[in-house]
Amino acid sequence: MILDLIEKENDIKKLPKEQLPLLAEEIREFLIDTISCTGGHLASNLGAVELTMALHLSFELPEDKLIWDVGHQSYTHKILTGRKNEFNTLRKFRGISGFPKTEESPCDCFNTGHSSTAISAGLGFVHARDLNGGDNKVVSVIGDGAMTGGLALEALNNALDLNKNFIIVLNDNEMSIAENIGGVAMLLNNVRTQASYEELKNGVTEKISKIPVYGDKVVGQIRKAKSSIKQLVLPASIFENMGIKYLGPVDGHDIEKMCKVFKLAKRVNSSVIVHVITKKGKGYLPAEHHPARFHGTSPFQIDTGIPKNKKLKAHYTDIFSTVMRKLGERDEKIVAVTAAMPDGCGLKRFAHQFPERFFDVGIAEGHAVTFAAGLAMGGFKPVFAVYSSFLQRAFDQIVHDVCMQKLPVIFAVDRAGLVGSDGETHQGIFDLSYLGIMPNMTIMAPKNKWELSDMMKFAAKFDGPIAVRYPRGEACDEFEEFRQRIEYGKSEIIFEEQDIVILAIGSMLPTAAKVRSNLINAGYSCTLVNARFAKPIDENLIKELTKVHKYVITIEENVCSGGYGQRVRDFVDNNCKGTNVLTIAIDDCFVQHGSTNELLSMLHLDEDSVTNRILKFVENDK
Repeated sequence: MILDLIEKENDIKKLPKEQLPLLAEEIREFLIDTISCTGGHLASNLGAVELTMALHLSFELPEDKLIWDVGHQSYTHKILTGRKNEFNTLRKFRGISGFPKTEESPCDCFNTGHSSTAISAGLGFVHARDLNGGDNKVVSVIGDGAMTGGLALEALNNALDLNKNFIIVLNDNEMSIAENIGGVAMLLNNVRTQASYEELKNGVTEKISKIPVYGDKVVGQIRKAKSSIKQLVLPASIFENMGIKYLGPVDGHDIEKMCKVFKLAKRVNSSVIVHVITKKGKGYLPAEHHPARFHGTSPFQIDTGIPKNKKLKAHYTDIFSTVMRKLGERDEKIVAVTAAMPDGCGLKRFAHQFPERFFDVGIAEGHAVTFAAGLAMGGFKPVFAVYSSFLQRAFDQIVHDVCMQKLPVIFAVDRAGLVGSDGETHQGIFDLSYLGIMPNMTIMAPKNKWELSDMMKFAAKFDGPIAVRYPRGEACDEFEEFRQRIEYGKSEIIFEEQDIVILAIGSMLPTAAKVRSNLINAGYSCTLVNARFAKPIDENLIKELTKVHKYVITIEENVCSGGYGQRVRDFVDNNCKGTNVLTIAIDDCFVQHGSTNELLSMLHLDEDSVTNRILKFVENDK
């Protein structure tokens, strides 16, 4: 295999040109075979094979800096830099990441995972290079979906005054995770017509030049008018009017053409955009036909594209989807907002049933929050469904535009807690902390699927900022018999005894119930409480419980600093003398990728670890 000849960066340059199409084919086969077993981001990587090869042929790595926006399309880059033999560990515990990681290779010059960051980072590299007197090239590869993000547009604005070479490769596949929307998408859709324009121009010129006597004169007049015609026909001039050189569009699956354009781009003494047209999922029909489904996929059967592991239980996102549809039917003031993730966040059904009340703002979380604030001011009840790690990108807007004005915006915080294989950039382990410090914010977390439904109904009637945070994956169907009516700031007692009280929030209640059984077997009586509200905490209940319980244990799937447990500890220390508090949470760290169970064990949040920590805590106090 030609692919076996690639052992390290720049080995691709040793191959003869005629072998490059075969290498691209082998890379696609390798990606499909590997990801069908490990899961991962398939469609985006299949679409970027030739683009990545052209970049590696045109630049010197790691001296030249190649920055991948988001980075989920960097698998071919990893293969070409000597990591092919590690792909069986892709996204697995202690294996290679599905995103660029500086600790993996010097060719990964910047860690990415969230959208719209590459141009900003690239500008930083450019100015660092110039200050150091270097002459290496800096290339930022950004998708058209990421161009809807405010950070990317801010960086583009900052790139206008640059008088040194900086190459921005716009990988245009007409999608992010879902179909792109908005003005940037319309602009790029129009720019794609440039190829047709060029073909038309060349054909007309050739025919007119053959007209006797007058042909060449007419062609000369056309060439003089070319610039004006181009301004009228090609929206690409918008980039050039901003002061950024524009090259393209070029076929993103034609390696030779891209290499020629990159060679030209390297000569430009300013910021230059190279517009590359690719097809998401190219080379694998199921991914071409369903690129959103194969954006991030679980292991699948290659011949059909069907997941290997059938979905047995409803996921929390499914429950949210059903509840949102029902809320929309009952209340015409309920509106839904997403930041380019209608499928991932469970809003597709709502969008189909109530299209006039559904808003996809693109990859722009900050805008989504302030937009929702405007809707709330206008008398509506907006629900912003968003992943926990993405919501933190809108911290300022939540504080100033929602909480400060006490607006009834509902934050449906999906993927809260550990998310597993996507790793550090996607773990939702900070939301209880960053939302909890905001005045006027209320935070809830359900113990099971029924409680998620009840909490969303409660939130729909609540007059103020409120967040409902729920985990990734299958919805818990335990504790069905425990369904007390939700009251503001009130917890729910599951089992009541003495000695030790465990206050568990959200997804940690099933673990806490098992720990309680272990403690009983060890000779301790134990009360179990479903906290329900991370903010405000149930101060009255805690005060009552500390009268008959010497030990208070809090368990949460969030970092320790600023979390639920810290709020409980502060209250107990100030109001409940003689009570000892043990806060069990995630250490203040970034958590690598791996299965959720592996990560819980590593973080000492699994059943056995929690049990042992509590027993040690109690016994040390004797």
